[in-house]
Amino acid sequence: MAQVDRDNPIRAKSSNSDESLMEFMKRFPDDDACMEFLWRERFSDDGVHAHCPHCGEVRPFKAYSTKQSRGKSRTCTRCGTHMSVLAGTIFEGSSTSLHLWFYAMYLMASTRCGISAKQLERELGVNYRTAWRMMNRIRNELMDDKADEPLSGDVEIDETSVRGKPRGPKMTRWEAAAWRERQPKVLGMVERGGRVRLRVIASRRGPGLSREVVANVDPTALIFTDDWQAYKPLRGQFLDHRVINHSAGVYVDGDVHTNTIEGFFGNLKTGMRGAYKHVSREWLQSYLDEYAWRYNERHQNGRSMFKALINRAAQP
Repeated sequence: MAQVDRDNPIRAKSSNSDESLMEFMKRFPDDDACMEFLWRERFSDDGVHAHCPHCGEVRPFKAYSTKQSRGKSRTCTRCGTHMSVLAGTIFEGSSTSLHLWFYAMYLMASTRCGISAKQLERELGVNYRTAWRMMNRIRNELMDDKADEPLSGDVEIDETSVRGKPRGPKMTRWEAAAWRERQPKVLGMVERGGRVRLRVIASRRGPGLSREVVANVDPTALIFTDDWQAYKPLRGQFLDHRVINHSAGVYVDGDVHTNTIEGFFGNLKTGMRGAYKHVSREWLQSYLDEYAWRYNERHQNGRSMFKALINRAAQP
């Protein structure tokens, strides 16, 4: 048996983890380490010199403790200008430990099916409202895709509901259809071998569905849909529109199918039911953004999801 240093655990080569808990704790053992990371990422490559907005030149900066217990600012050693490391980030104005913020991001990036605010409350030792607020800001400000380029290439499109089937007394066909129509609808668009994008839509009928597709998919894309009538207006809007006839019981015809987006929906629903049980319509889009972000970041070889998340958090 190979010798193992129990005092210095390392991640096994066979591990699927991008960054283990021990690696996280070594890299960010306390608030000061988190603050130093943000300072270097945002302002100073060497941790000492940064561009002073008052002097207009690169000057040495030094950290001084402030009266507040929320962290440290950096001060130009020549003119005394203060620069806040947290200004413009999701951490600004928060009295929660920066170390706990980083650990929350680590947990959200490490899990594959999501983590509930109640579980985060237990992990961090904060109250529920604080845990929920932290997760909400991370989802809405670090995991959204509003600035991303439109999807391109071969793009599969489908819609679904994340509320499952109706419970209670058995409904007629028309009652069940009306119940489904009242539930939040999710439109999914995915590049084959690439990114996914999700949008909450008011209805799977009418022009709202096609408007979201046009807004999020490049006109040069080749799109694949099922034979649902709401997709008919998309013909002529893209390079080509290929349809798989689900109504006739056909699900694959050569390269014409929607299996990629349907497979994603299966994982999405399993994760939502297991981790969150129920998500309100008001916040559904932010939860969808989290699942889409995690799916998209898995393609970034050589970079852990946690690293991608803290790098984005360091951007103003």
